[in-house]
Amino acid sequence: MSAVTGLRQARTLEVLRAGELARAALERSGGIATALPAPAGGPYYRAAGELLWVGPHLPAMHPRAVVTAQARPPGALLRLGSLPAGGWTAELFEPQDAARLCSGAGGLRQALARDDATRGYGALLAGRSPDFPLSLGVDRVRALAAAYANGDPEGAHAASRPLLGFGTGLTPSGDDLVGAALFGRRLLAPRDARWAALAEALALEVVARSHPVSAALFGDLVRGRSFAPLHAAAQALAAGDHAGALAAARALGAIGHSSGWDMLTGFMLGLGVALPD
Repeated sequence: MSAVTGLRQARTLEVLRAGELARAALERSGGIATALPAPAGGPYYRAAGELLWVGPHLPAMHPRAVVTAQARPPGALLRLGSLPAGGWTAELFEPQDAARLCSGAGGLRQALARDDATRGYGALLAGRSPDFPLSLGVDRVRALAAAYANGDPEGAHAASRPLLGFGTGLTPSGDDLVGAALFGRRLLAPRDARWAALAEALALEVVARSHPVSAALFGDLVRGRSFAPLHAAAQALAAGDHAGALAAARALGAIGHSSGWDMLTGFMLGLGVALPD
């Protein structure tokens, strides 16, 4: 089937909500998105060169998310219509009280230590070792935690590089953790050029070391625009809202098999939270 024939036969899906990045890409592409080739498949598409995450039941909003009224039909092409006038977006902010933010993050870590639902590198928050193969990277994660606690970007770079692409799936645990650590440090120290330079360097490296889906989401993380529950956790911690932070952390943990917990753990490291022995 030709691309033209496929486009003619593509069913138009109604868009209920869209992240700002996704909405802008679809506007440029005329609402046409192309499925990523195997082995990605699933909800991942491209429009105007941007990765999109498309479906009727996405677990959280994201700048790349497109929430549709109907299930995705089979086929390589999607036609998405009725784009919203504005897209969902979230950007990091500068907290007024960094000490309260970090103290709240430590308290959140202690609360999560009693949560048996933690998976992936989230097990480290509870003082447990993650399952194989992630257990092989624990020393690197602890080295990364020490680098962030000591304000050492060079040490963070050395510990981060072996974690890029480490793990299973389209978004390996190492990518999620390293990217979210940079997200946390961007929140804590938005004007520190050393950490900003590290974020951009690793965003380039992950392209060669991991899957394109993960590389795109990593780039979003390190630039401070990611999943809604991660932003909600940051906002709650900055406001001293411990119950809100815990609820957001659990919502983040529900994303993927362990992606949410890996991101939460990295976020904690970026805020300088120490891992229990």
